[in-house]
Amino acid sequence: MFRFADPLFLLLLSVIPLLGWWYFRRQRARGGTLRFSHLGVVKEAQPSSAGRGRHVLFVLRLGALCFLIVALARPQAGAESRDSLTEGIDIVLALDISGSMLAEDIKPNRVEAAKQVAADFVQGRSNDRIGLVIFSGEAYTQCPLTLDYGVVLNFLDTLRVGMIEDGTAMGNGLATAVNRLRDSKARSKVVILLTDGRNNRGEIDPVSAGQAAQAFGVKVYTIGAGTHGTALYPVEDTLFGKRYVPMQVDVDDQTLTRIADLTGGKYFRATDRGSLEKIYGEIDRMEKTKIEVKEYTRYSELFHYFAGISLLLVLAEIVPAHTRYRKLP
Repeated sequence: MFRFADPLFLLLLSVIPLLGWWYFRRQRARGGTLRFSHLGVVKEAQPSSAGRGRHVLFVLRLGALCFLIVALARPQAGAESRDSLTEGIDIVLALDISGSMLAEDIKPNRVEAAKQVAADFVQGRSNDRIGLVIFSGEAYTQCPLTLDYGVVLNFLDTLRVGMIEDGTAMGNGLATAVNRLRDSKARSKVVILLTDGRNNRGEIDPVSAGQAAQAFGVKVYTIGAGTHGTALYPVEDTLFGKRYVPMQVDVDDQTLTRIADLTGGKYFRATDRGSLEKIYGEIDRMEKTKIEVKEYTRYSELFHYFAGISLLLVLAEIVPAHTRYRKLP
């Protein structure tokens, strides 16, 4: 950044064109008479380079005056600096990878859609630690809380149905996610739990896990994935190959709603890819990291550069004025 601390001095620059006009008008008005016995000598005489160069002295004087005026206006160069104060959010994604997540009512299927939308969510965050918990018949921490989003994305990409014994241990999955957050010092602690079924495995009841989240100050957003009614589920047949069979969608809306209400979160139902993207977008807007930015500008004085140039121009005018262009009385 560049500025003048005393810009009113710049008004003096308006005098420069007037001085130039006065000088050249004065030069034209000046004259004298000499007597010659023969005018041929005068006609053959050519203007000397020294005569033409005398106007350079005035130009140097005007230049010195210009730089002096700019120096008086105190030019300054500023460097900006910022201090950022961030209060990050710790977020754990708890994702169901049970066999029913292969149903294709959410394209391309529930688990792939959940992975892709979660990846977009992760890439849109900044300054937040993110972890990943997966559950089916059991629950595991796939990725602890980290600021390295590339690691989280790699783990998301490698998730596959069948990695864990089948089932839906929703309570264990939520409890594992809460356990990852209980010692967190973050301003906000959040779990995003996505499942397409009811709790049918594990030692911990989902509501009990929700009460534990409430006790540790963890907010839980729950997402029920699946359309209403039936959905097509792929089955590998040894005789006819891959075929699809209708499967009853059985999302436990009541339990998921209760968990969200207990912890101050919100329950969402995702019936297609578009609604799932909107859900993650809404959660992203509700859970924004607080960032305070203070900007400072430090200015350094530049007047000595302009004053130095002005002095050099004065010297450049004085030296030839008292040597080559010296006027004799």
